[in-house]
Amino acid sequence: MPGKGDRGGVKEKPKDARGALRRIINYLMQYKYIVLALIACTFLSNLGNLMGPKLAGQAIDAASVGVGQVDMGKVTHYALLMLLFYVGGSLLSFMVTLGMMRVGRKIAQNMRRDVFNKLMTLPVGYFDRHQAGDIISRVSYDIDVVTLSLSTDVVQIVTSLVTVIGSFIMMCSISVPLVLCMVFTIPISILFTRHMSKKTRPLYAKRSAAYGKMNGFTEEMFSGQKTILAYAHENQVCDNFSEINRGAAEAYKNADGMGMTMGPTIGMISNIGLAAIGMGGAILYMFGIVSLGQISSFVLYSRKFSGPINEIANIINEIFSALAASERVFQLLDEPEEAADIYGAAELTDVKGDVEARHVSFGYLPGKTILHDFNLQADAGKTIAIVGPTGAGKTTIINLLMRFYDVDSGEIRVDGKEHRQYTMESLRRSYAMVLQDTWVFAGTIFDNIAYGKENATMEEVVAAAKAAHIHSYIMRLPQGYNTVISEDGGNISKGQKQLLTIARAMLYNTHMLILDEATSNVDTSTERQVQKAMQELMQGRTCFVIAHRLSTIQNADKILVVDHGDVVEQGNHDQLMAKKGFYYKLYASQFE
Repeated sequence: MPGKGDRGGVKEKPKDARGALRRIINYLMQYKYIVLALIACTFLSNLGNLMGPKLAGQAIDAASVGVGQVDMGKVTHYALLMLLFYVGGSLLSFMVTLGMMRVGRKIAQNMRRDVFNKLMTLPVGYFDRHQAGDIISRVSYDIDVVTLSLSTDVVQIVTSLVTVIGSFIMMCSISVPLVLCMVFTIPISILFTRHMSKKTRPLYAKRSAAYGKMNGFTEEMFSGQKTILAYAHENQVCDNFSEINRGAAEAYKNADGMGMTMGPTIGMISNIGLAAIGMGGAILYMFGIVSLGQISSFVLYSRKFSGPINEIANIINEIFSALAASERVFQLLDEPEEAADIYGAAELTDVKGDVEARHVSFGYLPGKTILHDFNLQADAGKTIAIVGPTGAGKTTIINLLMRFYDVDSGEIRVDGKEHRQYTMESLRRSYAMVLQDTWVFAGTIFDNIAYGKENATMEEVVAAAKAAHIHSYIMRLPQGYNTVISEDGGNISKGQKQLLTIARAMLYNTHMLILDEATSNVDTSTERQVQKAMQELMQGRTCFVIAHRLSTIQNADKILVVDHGDVVEQGNHDQLMAKKGFYYKLYASQFE
C-alpha cells in the first residue's frame, strides 16, 4: 500500500472561490421557492424597520412645535405606528430565521448524502492516501461550517442590502447636504474591506486544513490506543498532539484575529461619519434648513446605514471560512471515481475459477514499480499460496486480482477473458475474502455473518458458523445470534471477529477465495479446527492464500515465493524444500 505520508493535503489558498460559491448556490437553489419566499419576508421585515426612524422624526417634530404646544395625538399616532412596524418586522424576521435554519439542515443532509455516495465510488487508493480523520472532518466539520453560513449569512446579506439601500434613499429624501457630510466614509469602508478580505481568505483555508490534520491525527491515535499504552508512548503522543493542536490554534487565531479587526475598524469609520453628520446637522439647523426631527431621523438612518456595512465586514469573514471549508468538500466530490466498466463489459457468471496473470507490472506511484513482469497460472479449483517477506508485494497481488487497482502493463485473465472485460461488481462478487484486518459492523451477529448473502436464512447462517467453529461461542451469548455487536466489534475478541468473518466467507459461497492471514488471530487449537473446515470450503474452488506461517500452506497446489516484486520461486512445498533456496530458508527460519 502507498505510504500514509502522501495525504494529498489541502492547498493553503482556495483555488476557485467563485466556483465554490457557485456550487454552494446550486445546493441552495434546490429550495429556491422557499428561499425566495424567505427573501421576500426579509424584504418586508426590513421595510417595516426602515419606517421607524422616519416616524420617530415626525414624532419629535410634533413634540417640538413650541413650549407647551406638544401634539400628543400625533405623537401617540406615530408611536403606535412605530410599534406596529417594529413588532411586525421582528415577527417576520423570526420566521425567516426559522425557515433558513430548516433549509440549512436540508442542505447539510444533501451534502453529506452526496459526499457519502461519492466515498462509495472512490478507488481504494484514495483511502490509502488520506487519513480517515481528515475525511470525517470534511463530512462533519466542513459541511457544518458551510451550512451554518448558509443558514445565517444569506438572510443577513439580504437584510443588510435592503437596509443599506433603503437607509440611503431615506437619507437622501431628508437632506442631500447631510448625505454629503458622511458619504466620504463609504469608499473608505469598501476599500478597507476589499484589502482585508485578500488577507483573511487564505487564512481561513489554512484553518480548515489545520483542523482536518488534527482530526486525522486524533482518529489515528484513538484507533491505536492499546499500542500506545503497550509501548508507554503516551507522553510522546501527547507532545505530538500538542504541536498539532498548537498549529490548529495558531491557524484559528490568525484567521479570526485578522478577521476581527474588520468590524471595529469599519465601526470607527462609521463613527467618524456620524461626527461629521453632527457638525453638518448643527450648521443646517442654525440656518433653518432642517428640523430637529429630520436630524434625529437622519442620525438613526445613518446608524442603520453604517451598521450593516459593519455586519457585512464580519459576514465576509464567515463567507471566506465557508468557502475554504466548501472547497475541501468539493475537492472530495471532484476526486476521480473508480474506473468505470468498459463499454460492453459482460457479467461474470458460471465462474470456473481459471485465473492467469501475464507479464504484469504495477506500482502505486509513477516511476516506482512494485511488481515486475509478474506471471501466474491458477487452474480452477487449485490453491495458490503466496509467501514472502514483508513488503514483497503479496497484498499488491490481491489488490490487482480484485481490481482495487488496475495493472500498469500486462493483463489478468479470469476464465480466459481479460478481467477488465467483466463488470467490476460481478468480478468482485466472484471472490470471497477473509482478511487479517477483520471488519464487523454495529449490528447483530446474524447480520454480520449474512452480510454478503441477501435473504440468508438462519439455518444457513448457523451452518456457516458451525463450519467456522464459532457456533458454540455464539450460543453462550445471552441473545445468541441476535446479540448486537458494538461498533467495530469492541465487545468481542479479535479471534472471535476473525471467526465471524470466516463464517461470512463460508456463507458467501463463491468460486474463488482470497485468504490473507485468515487465522492469524485465533489460537493454535482453534486454528487446526478452522483449517480443517476451510479445507472443506476450499474444495473445488480457486484459492489464493497469503500466509506468513508456512505450516498452514504445505498442502497448497502451488506456492509462489515473492521477493521485492518478483516471483523468485514457485512449486509445491516438497519441490521448493528440495531446491533449498529462498523458500527453504524462510521455512527453516520458522522451525529451526
